[in-house]
Amino acid sequence: MLQPRYVEGHGLLSGRTVLITAAAGVGIGFAAARRTVEEGCRAIMISDIHERRLGEAADKLRALPGSPSVHSRLCNVTREDDVQALVEAAEAELGGIDVLINNAGMGGLKPVVEMTDQEWDLVLDVTLTGTMRMTRAALRKMIPRRRGVIVNNASVLGWRAQKGQSHYAAAKAGVMAFTRCSALEAAEHGIRINAVSPSIAMHEFLKKAAGPGELEALAAQEAFGRAAEVWEVANVMMFLASDYSGYMTGEVVSVSSQRA
Repeated sequence: MLQPRYVEGHGLLSGRTVLITAAAGVGIGFAAARRTVEEGCRAIMISDIHERRLGEAADKLRALPGSPSVHSRLCNVTREDDVQALVEAAEAELGGIDVLINNAGMGGLKPVVEMTDQEWDLVLDVTLTGTMRMTRAALRKMIPRRRGVIVNNASVLGWRAQKGQSHYAAAKAGVMAFTRCSALEAAEHGIRINAVSPSIAMHEFLKKAAGPGELEALAAQEAFGRAAEVWEVANVMMFLASDYSGYMTGEVVSVSSQRA
């Protein structure tokens, strides 16, 4: 199986400031942060709920060639006070937010008949309502400036059916609908909101959380017969955050073949 070639930066975000949620660790969030730096952003703030991993992620970004000003802040997107503090800090330390990438999400594997209200509520609160909270706070800063871009992280499970994923799929389908509706409102103020919809993107945390053979079986169903690399998803985020997608808003871009 041919492995994808890593794409070098082309200055797509030159001079921009970027805020990314859930950017610690080895998943799509950190990949997006790294790609943002490689695409020439002027300053970046990353957030997460894991203090140690957040610090490590910030250090890795600072070590990249030509690294911009890198800031980090703890944030739990289920807490409105945290969200407000994060956005205020980003506005102050970055000199305004040009791009917001809403990556925070939470899943799990649980049949509906065994699922508690608390398990359902938590996944919806982090994944869907957290995206709304961040978008709402960012828009209040972007609207007076009449510019800004927001990129949300959805999932093909917003389209596909998969056992044990009803809470996560419902949340991601909600992110898709929220993206479309909020984009129409934001367009009146010159602001764009789009989303990516990845299928399976392989990283170490996912490997530990999945059952034996489960990831391999899912990856085999994909058009290329493999899982995506996290940076392949981040590449599409960079396109949506850049001027190359300047006439796109309210779109959900599949980073997969969309096969059911």
